[in-house]
Amino acid sequence: MSRYAELEAFAAELRKSIIIMNCHAGSGHPGGSLSCVEIISWLFAKEMNFCVENKDDPCRDRFILSKGHSCLSLYAALAEKGFFSKEEFKTLRHAGGMLQGHPDRMKTPGVEFNSGSLGQGFSFALGCALGAKRAGRSCRTYALLGDGELNEGQIWEGCMFGAHYNLDNFVAIVDYNKLQSDDLNTRITAIEPMNDKFRAFGWHVIEIDGHDFREIENAFNRARAMAGKPTVIIAHTVKGKGVSYMENVPKWHGSLCPTGEDRKCALRECGCEELI
Repeated sequence: MSRYAELEAFAAELRKSIIIMNCHAGSGHPGGSLSCVEIISWLFAKEMNFCVENKDDPCRDRFILSKGHSCLSLYAALAEKGFFSKEEFKTLRHAGGMLQGHPDRMKTPGVEFNSGSLGQGFSFALGCALGAKRAGRSCRTYALLGDGELNEGQIWEGCMFGAHYNLDNFVAIVDYNKLQSDDLNTRITAIEPMNDKFRAFGWHVIEIDGHDFREIENAFNRARAMAGKPTVIIAHTVKGKGVSYMENVPKWHGSLCPTGEDRKCALRECGCEELI
């Protein structure tokens, strides 16, 4: 048995939950939710000191989904950790429901920040890290960004801030699936050389395969060992990972929901024979 068998099972449950929610709502952002599943799984199942019992503890670790449109992955992880019942999946994007189309901390237990306007979650997360440092707390802050989100100038202002305050208790993860909204990054606004840009801003940079738990574990261990500067993990991923016909196809970024044979295929490939 793989030493990562439990994590692989956790990730499989997240993928299944993402497709179930997407089908119940009839809309959502499946592509970018599927691409970050292994990163989210590692954070919630292994990395973070964050659970139902300590969700209000000022010394808890914090996770900010800066790419808020990929909230299906966050909701799936929170449900898996017991923050709410999976029955809530049926109310995704419904008026008055607990699970909205973008994270809402006033509605959803376990959500730290109302994200969706790209760049803002990153800035908030940096503020959390600085606040923890000044309070003398040992907790850590994690922010997950989309690669297209790096087009926002606010990201690079935040990078200057993080390096200036030596926020070694902060880790940013870029879900580098090479696609944004409706096309390749390279056809919209090129973001390479990404690693050189972050290094120029004074960050510790690690590049990994974002679907490989061995590489993910090593990256987060290296981030913990880094003193004096914040870390960014550039995680190379596949948009739509786990559903064959969604992989690397821009139209599955958002708004769509699989129907007919596509729905049956997505459910089957994620381990669910029918919509629960």
